Amino acid sequence: MSNITIETYCVGEVQTNCYLAVNDTTKEVLIVDPGASAGALHQRIREKEYQPAAILLTHGHFDHAMAAKELAELCQVKIYAHEAEKETLEDPRLNVSGMIGRREVYHADVYVKDEEVLKLAGFSIRVFHTPGHTAGGCCYYIPMEDVLFSGDTLFCQSVGRTDFPGGSMSQLVRGIREKLMVLPERTQVYPGHMDRTTIEQERQWNPYL
Repeated sequence: MSNITIETYCVGEVQTNCYLAVNDTTKEVLIVDPGASAGALHQRIREKEYQPAAILLTHGHFDHAMAAKELAELCQVKIYAHEAEKETLEDPRLNVSGMIGRREVYHADVYVKDEEVLKLAGFSIRVFHTPGHTAGGCCYYIPMEDVLFSGDTLFCQSVGRTDFPGGSMSQLVRGIREKLMVLPERTQVYPGHMDRTTIEQERQWNPYL
């Protein structure tokens, strides 16, 4: 029986999926990719009486990371990102905040490693380093719940763009094949944009794989 509820909020100028992953037993919540709307997300968390546990960034582009600092301060939690993404977060050229006419610098409090297992909100969360969209892009997998937060690595019948600085299609596809496509076919995939999917669907229908 599932112990997780996932709420999806489309935020910011490029309609990024921000997720609240709620532990149904403890009401602890993980916040994945808060790219905008810190105030509204915080209000939702307070209204539902969720207990914030952490902010997880799949990568450092502005549309995923821009509201992380403000929301972390409001919720009094730490921001997590992959260790290879520090430069992307801190460099406006790499985090492409110039696309919205800004020069933003972001940060994380905790830099994680590939295959590290995080114990947060009552869940064991496995980190997959999946570079290609960015140098330190990663996915967060919760095995007990058959849930994967794939950021801009894997989409429904598509994959992330690789034409930004630090991008590599060969790296991206290799990471998806070696780390994501081997997951159980029932795994629910929650991407950074567009609709959710499953590993089974992507094995069958994704033309990039």
